[in-house]
Amino acid sequence: DKAGTGYPENKVYRGVCSNHICDMSVGDDVMITGPTGAEMLLPEDQDSNIIMLATGTGIAPMRSYLRLLFNDKAGANADGSRKFKGLAWLFMGVPYSKSLLYDDEHKDYKEKYPGQFKYDYAVSREDKNAAGQKMYIQTKMAEYTEELWELMQDEKTHVYMCGLKGMEAGMEECFSGIAEKSGKDWKEFAKAMKKADRYHVEVY
Repeated sequence: DKAGTGYPENKVYRGVCSNHICDMSVGDDVMITGPTGAEMLLPEDQDSNIIMLATGTGIAPMRSYLRLLFNDKAGANADGSRKFKGLAWLFMGVPYSKSLLYDDEHKDYKEKYPGQFKYDYAVSREDKNAAGQKMYIQTKMAEYTEELWELMQDEKTHVYMCGLKGMEAGMEECFSGIAEKSGKDWKEFAKAMKKADRYHVEVY
């Protein structure tokens, strides 16, 4: 117990993985397996469009996607160009602007790949839309309803959602109207996307 957080003596609940690593010594072997689930894996098609919705710590998988698409060696061709040729669009929701994690990385990707990366923030306790409503993810997405709806009609477009459970209801709130205008029902459309492995949800 190198961290000195042993339970029950110190009445501290220890994180299983982090404390396992902290209790190891330099040079110890670490067995790593994964991923264990396929729900949040990126599509293999490099021409895919990736719409990402994240609230709070739900930004974690999105950050790994963006690093692969725009930064890491694993996502690069031999000549240094990026393998990914589609569009990646991030919507991130937080209560306060100080909670906007990895903003510097997003700015960097936008500067280097302006035709392939977009990002929009929804800061609920600080920003409001034109109607005076708090700025949640669905409120921000509503500003781009037609563009996003058109993107989702493309079979190469995937939606990834991670964070608060209410995000799915937010999607319905945002797209039910335009779906109805197009002669479709949003819930059925979302089900069809899920069945086609294009709608990936990890909420809690």
